[in-house]
Amino acid sequence: MIDPLYGFVFLGLFSPGPNVVLLTASGARFGLKRTLPHLFGVVLGVGITAGLTGLGIATLLARAPVSELALKIAASGWMLWMAWGLWHSHRARGQGRDRPMTLIEAVLFQWINPKVWAVALAASSAYPGGYGPLGEAIRLGSAFSGLNLLCCLFWASAGSLLTWLLTTPQAWRIFSRIMAVALGSFSVMVFQ
Repeated sequence: MIDPLYGFVFLGLFSPGPNVVLLTASGARFGLKRTLPHLFGVVLGVGITAGLTGLGIATLLARAPVSELALKIAASGWMLWMAWGLWHSHRARGQGRDRPMTLIEAVLFQWINPKVWAVALAASSAYPGGYGPLGEAIRLGSAFSGLNLLCCLFWASAGSLLTWLLTTPQAWRIFSRIMAVALGSFSVMVFQ
């Protein structure tokens, strides 16, 4: 029998959230190949975050409400900053400082990505495997990273395929502003 954790994790990570928006936009803007470091950073960072929930970090956050509020403010601010960048973005020109997110930046973003934390915390409490903390950390981390690889590949590829439709500056502006509004809306949801 298949562990129900996998279905929950897949649906939680595949559905729209900050990573989906950013990977789709990066795929459309820079292509799949240049988006791969961003993609692998998301996969690695999500696995680390999920693993930490298996180690019981939720208990620590509940005991330190100031830390939880600081994480929420940092998450909201970073998402608004990225949404601002998307709103004002142009198609990749292949030179200058314009580049996709790096592996390290994508890993670090997961530490303040509210959707990843919500899915990981829900999965660790709703679908326990009956292992000790280290076993749960490994189980959750590997499930999240493995399934997220498929989700990330889908969304980054979908974005790169959108390049065929985003051939005019007006089409790109509409697309990037829709992605910016979506990402900006997630910054508000952090506080709910």
